[in-house]
Amino acid sequence: MTYIADLGRYDGKMPYRRSGRSGLQLPTVSLGLWQNFGDESPLSTQRAILRRAFDLGVTHFDLANNYGPPYGSAEINFGRLFREDFLPYRDELVISTKAGYDMWPGPYGEWGSRKYLLASLDQSLKRMGVEYVDIFYSHRFDPDTPLEETMGALDTAVRSGKALYAGISSYSPERTAEAAAILRSLGTPLLIHQPSYSMLNRWIEGGLLDVLEAEGAGCIAFSPLAQGLLTTKYLNGIPSGSRASRNGSLSQDQLTDQTLAHVRALNAIAGERGQSLAQMAISWTLRDPRVTSALVGASSVAQLEENLAAAGKTTFAPEEIAAIDKNAVEAGINIWSASSAN
Repeated sequence: MTYIADLGRYDGKMPYRRSGRSGLQLPTVSLGLWQNFGDESPLSTQRAILRRAFDLGVTHFDLANNYGPPYGSAEINFGRLFREDFLPYRDELVISTKAGYDMWPGPYGEWGSRKYLLASLDQSLKRMGVEYVDIFYSHRFDPDTPLEETMGALDTAVRSGKALYAGISSYSPERTAEAAAILRSLGTPLLIHQPSYSMLNRWIEGGLLDVLEAEGAGCIAFSPLAQGLLTTKYLNGIPSGSRASRNGSLSQDQLTDQTLAHVRALNAIAGERGQSLAQMAISWTLRDPRVTSALVGASSVAQLEENLAAAGKTTFAPEEIAAIDKNAVEAGINIWSASSAN
């Protein structure tokens, strides 16, 4: 059936926040296509999730060149659904993609060279069938490429009209300040930084948020559910087919008794707030107004709806924050720390 978006999609279902000092507003909860949008997931399920997200006011869909599996398939699948369902709504959407991790063989298929970034952007546009993306990110800092070259490629992407804004992901506070200064000198401001951030991975509180505030850049937090750990999924063992069972972005050795004790305590606090643990985890990342948006995934419409419900409850009482802080401790799950350590 032809998709017609809900006429009430902007009637207060989803709050929006300005990205830093830019003119761009993002939904407080955005949809990431890192998981569940490759060829292993039914296209019908992907379509239902995207449609429901937009109907509930989610205007931002986040991708990367190698999302899948296989690499590129999330962009291909999104491109098909965009053409079939969302083409009339292109100007209401913020579509982002990234390049930085392994994508194709050889020395030009990853990291931060000008050749890789701009070739990857061209490939992403072709896979999605769009003329431009709204945000193009350097997905990780490259210690072996001059930062001027990497930021120069982002500037070229914007000046060419293939991207509207430039972003970076998993850069340290120091490198973020350097990147912002270079982009500013080129006339292409840094719009946004995309770091991992959750109650069990609080590294951005150690200076990054201060840098972003000073630079006037936004922050979109990915993995606010700590790769699924901040749900009730693992409180009674490791379910078959879960990320931990596959030792993927969450491994079984990260599910220590100590960490699970903290998760159980956080689950109890969430219940007292009238939220699920996942909802509270998302709400918590948004408690700081410097965080523009929380980036969530979804494997079903029901899971999407549960996560989006967190957007309307981002205020915490002081006693709730104190109780959470006792259990919101580092759990060794930041698998992207190598990039932000440089």
